[in-house]
Amino acid sequence: MAILTRRGRRFTQARRIRSWPGVGQATVTRTACPDHGPPRLGTVMSNKPDPAAFATFYREVRDRLLLQTWALTGDLPAAQAAVRDALTVSWHHWRKVSRLDDPESYVRPQAWSRALRRHTTRPFHKEKDVPDEVRDTLAALGKLPLVQRKVLLLAHLSRLPLDQIAREVGLARARVERELQSASSAFSLSREVESTAIPSVFAPMAAHLDDVSWPEADTLTRAGTRRRRTHTFAAAAAAVVVLLGTGWAVTSDGQSGPTLDGLRLTGPGESPSSSAPVPELESTDLVTAEQVNGRLPGRWRVDLTSDSSADDGLLLPCHRQRYAGKDVESSLVRTFTGRTPDAAVGSSAEVAGSEAGAEAAYDNALTWYAACQDSRFQLLSTEQVRRVGDEASIVLLQNWADPVRTIAVGVARTGQLTTTVAAQLPPKQLKNSTGISGLLADSVNGVCDLPEAGACARVPVTREVKPLPIGRNPAMLDEVDLPPVTGVNKPWVGTRPQRATVNLAATRCDTTSFNTDAVSKGRTRSFVIPEAARLPEEFGLTQSVGQLRNQAAARRFVEQVRTKMSSCQDRDLTVDVTELSSERAKQRDLTLWRVSVEVSDNRTVVYQMSIIREGRNVSQLGFIPADSVQMVAGDFATLSDRAQDRLGYLS
Repeated sequence: MAILTRRGRRFTQARRIRSWPGVGQATVTRTACPDHGPPRLGTVMSNKPDPAAFATFYREVRDRLLLQTWALTGDLPAAQAAVRDALTVSWHHWRKVSRLDDPESYVRPQAWSRALRRHTTRPFHKEKDVPDEVRDTLAALGKLPLVQRKVLLLAHLSRLPLDQIAREVGLARARVERELQSASSAFSLSREVESTAIPSVFAPMAAHLDDVSWPEADTLTRAGTRRRRTHTFAAAAAAVVVLLGTGWAVTSDGQSGPTLDGLRLTGPGESPSSSAPVPELESTDLVTAEQVNGRLPGRWRVDLTSDSSADDGLLLPCHRQRYAGKDVESSLVRTFTGRTPDAAVGSSAEVAGSEAGAEAAYDNALTWYAACQDSRFQLLSTEQVRRVGDEASIVLLQNWADPVRTIAVGVARTGQLTTTVAAQLPPKQLKNSTGISGLLADSVNGVCDLPEAGACARVPVTREVKPLPIGRNPAMLDEVDLPPVTGVNKPWVGTRPQRATVNLAATRCDTTSFNTDAVSKGRTRSFVIPEAARLPEEFGLTQSVGQLRNQAAARRFVEQVRTKMSSCQDRDLTVDVTELSSERAKQRDLTLWRVSVEVSDNRTVVYQMSIIREGRNVSQLGFIPADSVQMVAGDFATLSDRAQDRLGYLS
């Protein structure tokens, strides 16, 4: 199995689209591949970036970018820092940026993303020491939704035609026309000007920036070069530490290289920003359509790429929060579409501020899927993946909503980065985790050359493991464990676990109690389908768990239940007991029965029960079906196996 390494970088353009089937919208970025046409700005034919070409580009776009970014956020300090950082990053990647048809379209989204991230900690900023007409313009812009603000600014402060504006904001042209009309109408009304006079409203803002002092282009190129060297030689820092530890020392001549803190980009009466650019993921750090096509059945194409900065950022199934980590410095999500609307693939990556933060993000992301709260999702299996990053796992889920789909999700961590890949396909096309494990390896190899990364990936090796502990009572079954029942398309709902004063899982044959001096940690809960109509009151699933003093006591507890069940029909002629299967081992026990009870001359209730032991922990599971609402053959046995796997967490 070939593992692909890091690709060349591409630029992204903003787009807004519904991503994963059934998941909401978010502001996203569509990957645009640089063409292979004529050389751009004189750099394509050179192996080294051309400082003169960058200086020309820098002088041409800096004022325009600053005005656009200030107008977007209403926060001049944030705009200054963001434009400075984005231009520095553009020099870092100048060999590729200079080949683009419109290099400014690479820098602007970076500047806007950085400015919005710095700015979102407070309400839309009203600048001090600016003319009243500028303050009024900023206030009017602040009333517009973000998408309308972007469309308005691109229409009046850039050279982009409407088609390219549509690509950059990720909307269809017709939608852009409507948003621009709405934005122009609302802005004109707020500023009390005609819509034809909107461009003139920005003239005072541009004039206010005339006194901004820009650093020389070579200052940015030195900072960008330093940034590139930092990325390239980050691993050498560890070697320096080793040398210092053995008594070697490196001295300098007292002169320090250029730093981002030394750049001066300030407006009248303002202080320079000292914030340095954070590590930024790029679109080519995520898996590609070619890799997806090589790993999974079907034909796939990139649908969207997003930094999850807008709306709720929930682009993949089972997502609970915008980011998996709490100290996220950079994040990207990409989705792919296939030939059918219910098939989808997703990929994401996050950079944490520390390795401990990445470990927490990995655990959090994995829990999203292991305890998926989306309606009618069932956890099928959990696998550990070796040889992929520093740690990796795969969760296999079934979405029982019509049409039925299987979802495989892989989560991996390498250093300070957490990557996730997810695939949703018909069950016949996604029978196991082989494809997703390879795609997870691809996702790790896409970022493992970053200075924040750790181990890369080789050919993955997987093995099935117990399900992850989830919830406040990890030793008990959860809704995500339960299979569907025939004739009902509504979700299971579990009651809150409570003290097992009454054991509803017991039968009239065994009357087992988990509320005795011999049993500690006794808990019980039930599962029902409240949205389903015309189900009898007795329908449902009940589980009780408890812990004995030692394994010998737990074995005796289980044997007592077995003895009572085997003799039940001799003691009660209205009961018929059939043992379906039984497992006896030193560490664990598991026996299943089908029990028929004549409740009246015209009615017999048939249900299933199991007694389970894992070490010194014991559990009883009972399922009472309805006439036409049953578990498919074998599902109760599989559920009992899952209960046994979870039971070990009681210790």
